[in-house]
Amino acid sequence: MKVTSSWLDGMCFVATNEQGHSVVMEGAASEGAVKRGPSPMEMLLFGVAGCSSIDVVMIAQKQRQPIKDCRATVTAKRADETPRVFTEIHIHFQVVGNGLQENAIAKAVQMSAEKYCSASIMLGKAAKVTHSFEIMEG
Repeated sequence: MKVTSSWLDGMCFVATNEQGHSVVMEGAASEGAVKRGPSPMEMLLFGVAGCSSIDVVMIAQKQRQPIKDCRATVTAKRADETPRVFTEIHIHFQVVGNGLQENAIAKAVQMSAEKYCSASIMLGKAAKVTHSFEIMEG
């Protein structure tokens, strides 16, 4: 796995992976300018949301749960002092479907948290990572 970050201007960079997919990141926009992309720390949270959501959906589907949607909201707290690492990360899943079994979704979230989500498990080495979920009919 390899990505390359290229400086555009100010604190704005474009990161590109080996397949050519790119994302714009900006630490802070110049005064009066519109911020053009998420910060690198927000990108880490994007990775946690995506990684854990993939796990939850895949595990629930293997359990034959009729999922129609899965949304992960990730909130985080950072240290006040430099380096401003994450100290707490919470992942909340809203899983939507008809007749979803609570124990199956709980198991999917637990398996993601404890075994499969490389992103949250890695960040859990530095921050307290917690999970919650709710099931919504739909």
